[in-house]
Amino acid sequence: MPTYEYRCTRCDRTFEKFQGITEQRVKKCPRCGGRVERLIGAGAAVLFRGSGFYQTDYRSAEYQKKAKADTESSGPKPSSSTGDKPASSEPPKSD
Repeated sequence: MPTYEYRCTRCDRTFEKFQGITEQRVKKCPRCGGRVERLIGAGAAVLFRGSGFYQTDYRSAEYQKKAKADTESSGPKPSSSTGDKPASSEPPKSD
């Protein structure tokens, strides 16, 4: 539920109200009974959950189990043991 900020047009008091989106706006100041207007807020804080900030952090537990099993069954990747050296940037020597 968001927190809304209001300001009274009579006594100029500002206050916040924690209320649901579908609830009616506050119409009267709790202090003087004057008319209030809802102010434009800065927005809500962002809440991050999980080990990182990736879309996979919010996947279902079933999906995460399957992904873990797939990575474990694939095993380690074979390393290149051919001993090939990268090509030199120098042109070949002519005799």
